[in-house]
Amino acid sequence: MTQQITCINCPVGCRMTVTQDDTTKEILSIEGNTCPRGKAYAQQECTLPLRMVTAVIPAEGSETPLSVKTAAPVPKHMINDVMKALQNARVKAPVAIGQVILPDVCGTGVNIIATRPL
Repeated sequence: MTQQITCINCPVGCRMTVTQDDTTKEILSIEGNTCPRGKAYAQQECTLPLRMVTAVIPAEGSETPLSVKTAAPVPKHMINDVMKALQNARVKAPVAIGQVILPDVCGTGVNIIATRPL
């Protein structure tokens, strides 16, 4: 299987061609990257893509919801599970920026943190 991806690690945005074995999904070749970061990005993106998740949740004592995010990227296939966990999350003011709102969300080892004070 061959796929085209664009590296997002720097402003160059290298267009890379990644070839994987159809059965094992092993990466056979990566072409088009101009630096080692591009190769690492292609390997990660084609084997276990990760994404940051951002959202807002209700905050007791405030009319404005609290913006939150994952402290690190989570596996892309778990985004829906993370969003479902956030549907049930509630906080009470005051909240500090960087405060952990949900530890180890969905068993990922990643915390949900506040992105602003409230």
